[in-house]
Amino acid sequence: MLSLFVKASNLDMLSFQETVSGVVATVDGTPLPGVAVTLKGTSTGVVTDFDGNYQINVNSDNPTLVFSYIGFTTKEISVNNQTTINVTLQEDVSQLDEVVVVGYGTQKKSDITGAVSSVKSEDLVAYPVQNAEQALQGRVAGVNIQTNNGGEPGAPLKIRIRGGTSINAGSDPLIVVDGFVGAQMPPAEDIASMEVLKDASATAIYGSRGANGVIMVTTKKGKVGKVSIELNSSYSLQEVTNELDMLNAEQFAQYRSSYSSSYVQGPANTDWQDEIYRAGAIANHQVSVSGATEDVNYYVSGTFFDQEGVVLGSDLNRFSFLSNVNVQATDKLKVGMNLFGNRISKDGVPTQTGSGGTGQADVISSIYRFAPDLGIYDANGDLTINSLGDDIDNPFAVATLNVNERTSDLFRANLFAELEIFKGLSFKTTFGFNTGNTMEGRFVPSTLLAGAGVGGEANITTSKSTDIISENYLTYDRTFGNHALTILGGYSYQKNKNEFSYAASQGFVTDNVSYRNLSGGAVYLRPNSGLSEIELVSMFGRLNYGFDDRYLITFTARRDGSSNFSKNNKYAFFPSGALAWNMSNESFLENSNTISNWKWRGSYGLTGNQAIPAYGTLARFSEIYTVIGENIVNSVAVTDFANDNLKWETSYQLNVGVDLGFFGNRLNTSFDYYNIETKDLLFSRPLPEYSGLENPTQTQNIGSLVNKGFEIFISSKNILNENFTWTTDFNISKNTNEITKLPDGEDIIYSSAPGHFLQGESQILREGEPVGAFFGYIYDGVIQAGNNIPQGFENQPGGELLRDIAGRNADGEIIDTPDGMVNSDDKTIIGDPNPDFTGGLNNTFTYKGLDLNIFFQTAIGGDILDYTLLELGSGDSNATTEVLNAWTPTNTNTNVPSAAVREKRITSRYIYDGSYVRLKNVSLGYSLPSQVVERLGVQNLRFYISGQNLLTFTDYPGLDPETSYRSNGGQGANTNLGLAYGNYPNVRSFTLGMNLKF
Repeated sequence: MLSLFVKASNLDMLSFQETVSGVVATVDGTPLPGVAVTLKGTSTGVVTDFDGNYQINVNSDNPTLVFSYIGFTTKEISVNNQTTINVTLQEDVSQLDEVVVVGYGTQKKSDITGAVSSVKSEDLVAYPVQNAEQALQGRVAGVNIQTNNGGEPGAPLKIRIRGGTSINAGSDPLIVVDGFVGAQMPPAEDIASMEVLKDASATAIYGSRGANGVIMVTTKKGKVGKVSIELNSSYSLQEVTNELDMLNAEQFAQYRSSYSSSYVQGPANTDWQDEIYRAGAIANHQVSVSGATEDVNYYVSGTFFDQEGVVLGSDLNRFSFLSNVNVQATDKLKVGMNLFGNRISKDGVPTQTGSGGTGQADVISSIYRFAPDLGIYDANGDLTINSLGDDIDNPFAVATLNVNERTSDLFRANLFAELEIFKGLSFKTTFGFNTGNTMEGRFVPSTLLAGAGVGGEANITTSKSTDIISENYLTYDRTFGNHALTILGGYSYQKNKNEFSYAASQGFVTDNVSYRNLSGGAVYLRPNSGLSEIELVSMFGRLNYGFDDRYLITFTARRDGSSNFSKNNKYAFFPSGALAWNMSNESFLENSNTISNWKWRGSYGLTGNQAIPAYGTLARFSEIYTVIGENIVNSVAVTDFANDNLKWETSYQLNVGVDLGFFGNRLNTSFDYYNIETKDLLFSRPLPEYSGLENPTQTQNIGSLVNKGFEIFISSKNILNENFTWTTDFNISKNTNEITKLPDGEDIIYSSAPGHFLQGESQILREGEPVGAFFGYIYDGVIQAGNNIPQGFENQPGGELLRDIAGRNADGEIIDTPDGMVNSDDKTIIGDPNPDFTGGLNNTFTYKGLDLNIFFQTAIGGDILDYTLLELGSGDSNATTEVLNAWTPTNTNTNVPSAAVREKRITSRYIYDGSYVRLKNVSLGYSLPSQVVERLGVQNLRFYISGQNLLTFTDYPGLDPETSYRSNGGQGANTNLGLAYGNYPNVRSFTLGMNLKF
């Protein structure tokens, strides 16, 4: 560790006669501390201070100064009687060998045998994000990230690394922050590095939680030198990226009158999108203080994030703090403490409704369903109710009168001590504690349909989670000649406790008290509460061996024991092995001017998924009501039977990869192929009825699933000179998902349609097909006069023409032979929601103090089933302007059926290609020259402007191709893919920001 100032050493006892001074900086003007400045041919030298300054004495007639720093090219400069010499050092890409974080340690990137991707801290803060995970979108090959509800403030994210590895269990990756397993992400501004572990060689160290990949997060630490104070501040304006072209009042009246002669046009002309959408805003401010001495390293940060959503009634604010302190207590002992906490307050509005029937519509879906010829209030001053279809409140009332407030508090502490027992052997022990408390209050006033009949309804839900973790492990790390050996072994214990309570009441005298006075309700609803505990004990180990920086071996193993499982399968073993060959270090390539890096990698291993909730192997009793005499009493009935043989879902992962570097690593690329087979999938299987029980089930290990694909990453330093740089990062990945086994080999058909659609089938699980495939009728256009029309739902010109693809044989079995009729036998797979390719392209340019970043993100393929457009074409709501081209006897050359009220059938008409390319971010910044910032008394000052989601290139006619409906957790997270209904709109942002460092 370097001291702040190191004075020139006078090892040669020369008689100095002249002083030379200056500043050493990078090509973008950032001062470089710790650069060695030596007088060539002597041992006389100094190092630059924290601001890059140096001062050295010279005495010869024509001395030469040598400037050297790890990771940068060495530069020699003749003094030539100069007293001030400022120097710019360029990156030496041939010397860079960064260290990446892996489970329970770090490794040089050149020693990695598995599939690991890193994201730079500057990429994480390229634009304001609600969650640091958002910054990964499009930047890491094989990682697919999307919000579960558009641009909603505080919307959760769905992250998939190499696809979903389960059907019924969660597929979210494990997040490890500063060694705390299962932690919540800190703000992006506090993150120093983020690594994504993708294959079994990298993730098996986490055993039963590694099947879905691991995201390793390392927060910032202090640097040696004077105290550093940083301020990062930005303000963003937001707007909706897209709106649907809806009928206005006059067009709507003509449309309705074309099939309903009794319709009377209303008095208003309301664009409900204009009434509900508004300009949103984000304020994001972060202040940090950091520094270090030879013995103490500290970093303290506070962040305030405040967002006003683009939908009326939605907003969020978050305050968080982070503190890192590391102390070198003795020569052998190092201790540290990491603290993190936040408070999040959110006001939400109803979106993505599961049932949009009478009084149940959410804000977004009602924007499109509600009649445009009605206003917010009628002639009597009462809130309007829809004039067609289901009785629903108008969108303004839903957005402004519903109360949905949520407050969450989180605190996490992680302590560690690391002791060097003797050279090469160290012991580290950690203890972590995490607690979270959430209170959510809801109130539906009597002025809304859902609350009118009950006098208003209020409820409060509280939850608390507590997580403790203790990990202890030994690490032996030594080099013997050409042999490098690292051995790690340890023990882990983690316990999670969750509890909740719920209370509700109805029948309030006034709406003014909201949910704050449940005792004021005349009717108390049934309360609820619960408690669950999970314990996980583990032993883990890893061996890394390298010979001559050429041949690398990694073996990892973990044995997990979980309280989720019964005694027969409480423990499971998850091993992995990997080999790598640094071929570029072989004699036949070591002098190559073209190939600077060539490494082959291969790994195979097992990772697990606990997959079931606490007590999931036990018999399950459900509460029912029964009657004894004339009294209704509580009772219970068995609905799930115990299974002592239930075991973990296990993923068998193969990965083969190659890393290549060219021209001194100016051009780097990596390619990976993987195959992940997940076996022993957990399904709730129906059992024969007996003992008077109705529909009994048992959770069993039946089924398997395969994800396979490839990933390509290319990084190029196109131009590197003193005034101008240009770098490019590109990634693309393909994942193919296939179900290989289901219970009894039979299809599982299910529905995700909103309840008021009255559709029991929309998706299917079938062997040989991907998870989440859409299931319905093939739409062949509009029935025309004279067509040979199969008997079915519609038979008149102008109706929907659905394809007849099947019939039945004499035994009643379905066969692939048309029978002249359209019925449920003709349903088939009509779409695949899984994208074919995902990727990103990032270009960064610098010119003196200017920097420009342009980032594109894409998903190619992947169908979307748009329930919103299906509903708008059904005739019992408002409609898009597409219906202006509906079939009529005089307009037959169209694909839009005649205006009519239709059943909301699932057909290929509403399956759309979800491919898109999005200009995700453009950022232009300017850093003031060092001479200016010195006069201002600061170290660095940068201003920037940026835009997010500026352009989207897509043929999808809906709101946004990055859509998600009924995919917030449980089974739906994996099986409900590519769905759109009632989604909060995506947003376009324009940001002005400042980075200031003292």
